[in-house]
Amino acid sequence: MGNGLDNWTLAAPEIFLAAAAMVILMIGAFRGARSTDLVSWLCVVSLGVAIFLVLRLEHGKAFNDLFQVDAFTKAMKVLSLLAAGIAIVMSRGFFLRAGVWRFEFPVLVLLATLGMLVMISSNDLMTLYLGLEMQSLALYVVAAFQRDDTRSTEAGLKYFVLGAVASGMLLYGISLVYGFSGTTNFGNLGRIFSPDQGQASVGAVVGLVFVLAGLVFKISAVPFHMWTPDVYEGAPTPVTALFAVAPKIAAMSLIVSVVMGPFRPLVVQWQQILVAVAILSTIWGAVAALRQENIKRLMAYSSIGNMGYVVLGLAANSEEGVRAIVVYMIIYLAMNVGTFACILSMRRRGVMVERIADLAGLAQRQPLMALALMLFMFSMAGIPPLAGFFGKLNIFLAAINAGLYVAAAIAVLASVVGAYYYVRIVKVMYFDDPAPSFDRPVERDMAVVMLASALFLFPVFPVFQTPFLDGAATAAKAFPPPPPPKPAPSGK
Repeated sequence: MGNGLDNWTLAAPEIFLAAAAMVILMIGAFRGARSTDLVSWLCVVSLGVAIFLVLRLEHGKAFNDLFQVDAFTKAMKVLSLLAAGIAIVMSRGFFLRAGVWRFEFPVLVLLATLGMLVMISSNDLMTLYLGLEMQSLALYVVAAFQRDDTRSTEAGLKYFVLGAVASGMLLYGISLVYGFSGTTNFGNLGRIFSPDQGQASVGAVVGLVFVLAGLVFKISAVPFHMWTPDVYEGAPTPVTALFAVAPKIAAMSLIVSVVMGPFRPLVVQWQQILVAVAILSTIWGAVAALRQENIKRLMAYSSIGNMGYVVLGLAANSEEGVRAIVVYMIIYLAMNVGTFACILSMRRRGVMVERIADLAGLAQRQPLMALALMLFMFSMAGIPPLAGFFGKLNIFLAAINAGLYVAAAIAVLASVVGAYYYVRIVKVMYFDDPAPSFDRPVERDMAVVMLASALFLFPVFPVFQTPFLDGAATAAKAFPPPPPPKPAPSGK
């Protein structure tokens, strides 16, 4: 396909979501509070239609090279849409009990998802920034959606202030890259930074560092993780579930596209940054979670550690590393939505409880829920034969094959340390004196999410992992190895 403005069909999912969001917003505005359930299901259906449209897309570029579609972007779009849809489904019961179930929430999630899709398909630094801000502005609002709850308001404010700082760093980095290269297009940047053109300017490399800093904030990796525990704890739990998966998938996809695309020739510069981020994130995610008593804060540190493993796969600078990232993000989605379905079911007399101690004796009172949560915890710990083990194994193998032996060894040790706090939750559920029982029965939506996630982690993925690995390998082929540099002409 050509690269002109006429290839608008490549953006069919984004165009459809934008139109759907406007129509659904009008339905909510005219029908008022009565429309909330209708609006939420219309949003879920819209996300499902968008998945169908993504799967039917051809590969190519559109809008004068500002937008691209390939196997990798399609895979990441499907994961982001799926995560957003599950988050909307999981939110209804929580917000109904809190008395703040409003039609604006699913519409905001829809708009944030639209931003994620634009981010994932960006082929220009300007498209990247546009998608990132569209996502962020909607997420700032949903973080503070419970306006009467001081914790929710504080979480929204912290996320907004720190997010604005990260956006400023990103924009500064983009301006430096543009100033020293004269272009923002990924293809042109790749050609300018190629070894044949000589050494890249220091200013462009500094710009790359600022761009990476802004993007690393979005995946809450160290050293830009400081917002994560407070926002995870303070935001409404369904919003925390959304933050834990969809934006992380989209932002990780964006980092992969940036460093494996236009900036791949600068691998010597960015690889050392990503290795440092991976090591610090895995260590901090493991150590800081050891003393946590609030399960949402523990999940925050768990996500920091998980993003460290994913960044390690990217630092490998190989097709194998990208394949491992896609596989890990699929498994990460299942582990997190399942765990948050369990957290959303931790209620006593209609009131949410969040302490790990509240899970005491769950195995005696609600054995199926305890079994599901045990599967999620063991999978996050990387215990075979659960899916999480294969996710980590692929990441570690990619790092080892790329010669990152020290980083891989540190990540393995961090995984062993992190296993302690996952196993501790299982110990509390099965061996501690029973605490008062949670409300029963578990909501049907939560039960379905728990069951589907648990079955995926075991036995579906371990037994039938070949289609997932083949799909991830196809996605990774969007980033073939760079050609070797041309030999310098020999003198006479």
